[in-house]
Amino acid sequence: MPKLKSRGSAKKRFSFTKNGKIKRAHAFTNHFTGKRPSKRSRNLRKGAYADKSNEKNLKKMLPYG
Repeated sequence: MPKLKSRGSAKKRFSFTKNGKIKRAHAFTNHFTGKRPSKRSRNLRKGAYADKSNEKNLKKMLPYG
């Protein structure tokens, strides 16, 4: 059986924790940031975990994660 390929775009955007959770970054952080309150901009810098409903699809994209 051949090796499974990982999706390149997912490799750049997601990473796995030791316990198997999937880490991600927040969206809406690149431009048009002057409109937002600084509190929101600060909170968007922090990482987050992928939702349970998306984990199945993400594990298909990253089979060796």
